[in-house]
Amino acid sequence: MNAILLKVEVKYEHDVVLARQRTRQIAQLLNFDHQEQVRLATAVSELARNAFQYANGGKIEFSLADDSAETPANFMIRITDQGPGIPHIEAILSGQYISDTGMGLGIVGAKRLVDDLTIDSTSTRGTCIQLTKLLPKNLLVTHRELLSITSLALSQQAPQNPFEEIQRQNQELLVALEEVQRQKQMLTLLNQELEETNCGVMALSGELEQRADYQRRSSELKTEFLSNITHELRTPLNSIISISAILMSRLDGELTTEQEKQVSFIQSSAKSLSELVNDVLDLAKVEAGKIVIRPRNFEIKEIFRILRGMLKPLVQSSSSVNLIFDDCSDIPILFTDEGKVSQILRNFISNSLKYTYEGEVRVSARMAADNTVMISVSDTGIGIAPEDSERIFEAFAQVEGDHQHKIRGTGLGLPLSRKLAHLLGGKVKMESIYGQGSTFSLILPGYYNGPQEAQYSELYAEVAPTLCNRILIIDDHPTDRYVLKKMLENYAEHIIEASSGEEGLALAEQIKPCVIFLDWMMPFMPGQEVLARLKQEPSTRDIPIIIHTSKTLSDQEQQSLQNQTNGILSKCSAQKSRAKELDRMLHELLSSQDLRILSYA
Repeated sequence: MNAILLKVEVKYEHDVVLARQRTRQIAQLLNFDHQEQVRLATAVSELARNAFQYANGGKIEFSLADDSAETPANFMIRITDQGPGIPHIEAILSGQYISDTGMGLGIVGAKRLVDDLTIDSTSTRGTCIQLTKLLPKNLLVTHRELLSITSLALSQQAPQNPFEEIQRQNQELLVALEEVQRQKQMLTLLNQELEETNCGVMALSGELEQRADYQRRSSELKTEFLSNITHELRTPLNSIISISAILMSRLDGELTTEQEKQVSFIQSSAKSLSELVNDVLDLAKVEAGKIVIRPRNFEIKEIFRILRGMLKPLVQSSSSVNLIFDDCSDIPILFTDEGKVSQILRNFISNSLKYTYEGEVRVSARMAADNTVMISVSDTGIGIAPEDSERIFEAFAQVEGDHQHKIRGTGLGLPLSRKLAHLLGGKVKMESIYGQGSTFSLILPGYYNGPQEAQYSELYAEVAPTLCNRILIIDDHPTDRYVLKKMLENYAEHIIEASSGEEGLALAEQIKPCVIFLDWMMPFMPGQEVLARLKQEPSTRDIPIIIHTSKTLSDQEQQSLQNQTNGILSKCSAQKSRAKELDRMLHELLSSQDLRILSYA
């Protein structure tokens, strides 16, 4: 690597003399003898004169070359210009070229005065001549020391007269201008690189935005697809579950032992498949941001009471496991989404019951000082290895082990629970010791501070339903009509069925039913069109209408139905839950004189 000692600009004729003087000064500082000083000064002055005469000026750079040894090796002098280049360069160097003007003689002479001379000359780039002179052998200082001594001496050397002072200042100014020009070029190059980088970043940002938009649209299409396909799956599943429930309740006669066993298998399989469909749809809705939080006031002990009754069949199937709900009467009233909390705890408890073969599953709750509630489900089951502690929260993931051939599941419960907990402003915590048991905890703020929707809370009196004369069911699915008809037998003298929207409109105008149950998803004439036409006709506009559907209605759809219908009854609800909801709706409708509009999501 070369260490620069001095730079000289050859712009005027007297600069040639200055270049000769500077060469002698530096040669003297580098301990060259008098003869070598003269030889070097002569070589440089000849080349400087050539640059001035044939290229309108040039630059001279003095430097030391370091060959990584302890002492410096070479003294380097580099003369450059931006002229038209030197023709016949090979002939000149070999001494064969003869010029009338004397051009080339300086180069030949300079070559004899130094140890090495190289030339790079073209008509486009100009000429660069590099002179190399071996430093004296008696030089006993290091490269760094020699550089420091020479630079200091050059800077401290006083000018001999005012003209030399002006020359020196002019050279320093030219060097400074050269440095500014170099910095300007570097800045231009840097700006160009930044501009190119900017363009790249903008292009990448646009591409990322396009991909994000594509993923967003893909997510929306996936959610819409799942919503539609789950409706198609739910319709036959709900029919299977409902008819199984009717058979198991012996409404149409007794079953043999074998028939009861077969029906129970059908019912169990259908319920498992229905749970999978519901979990897949819920997970897709959470990922698409379609889940709506509906907070309200409730007590933890009420959730415990409902879960105890709901999960009793699972406990009875394993007599060696006890399901224990601790007293939580000291927990204050919470304000959050009761349904989501219940869903999370149901997943925790059902998982614990599946993987606990003996001992207990204990459900407890406690308040923390920061007004958060922790609801925990602890078991004495098989436990979870540390390496699987995160894997169990991945969708469809299941831990491999001997238990897999005994227990089946979708692997969606825990991932869905974690996502729902985040939506509620809380989190899920898991602690486990492999072979000893696990504890899953739901930690929630006592008061949900997220967006709230208008809440409808009604206190229902124990009023016996007034006997209705006629109820009309409009549904294209015969199984759904059959199940609903069975549920309505005690509420009306006559239950009339319509298998299409057109037929339903005609019957509604003809028989004037006291209530219409309307399916929302029908071919040819969907429920939306039937509803609109019923409300347009003066003879049918005041008939109470309850939407009966397996479709998961969007928030916008539910909002638009609030002022048009008297209720929304889901076909996907369990038989007992649906019967209870139906009873509550009809209590309200048949005991009310003004037929108040209610909405049940």
